[in-house]
Amino acid sequence: QGTRFAFAAILADASVVTWGDAERGGDSSEVQDQLRNVQQIKATNTAFAAIRADGSVVTWGFHFPDQGGDSSAVRDQLRNVR
Repeated sequence: QGTRFAFAAILADASVVTWGDAERGGDSSEVQDQLRNVQQIKATNTAFAAIRADGSVVTWGFHFPDQGGDSSAVRDQLRNVR
């Protein structure tokens, strides 16, 4: 998957590697420890969401509320996502 500025790939071990513009999703180091057992990745123009096997969601990228990189406000609702 890709944003307009970065890419993310799911590896064979279900971890994720990212590259490109650091502020727009190319740097996933803040959430790297959570990027395991990833089944899907979705992208906006500036952020990514990884859906894990347990149905939880990890987001990274632009942290502005309207850009999608920070999902902390809805973290409790992001359960059992398919």
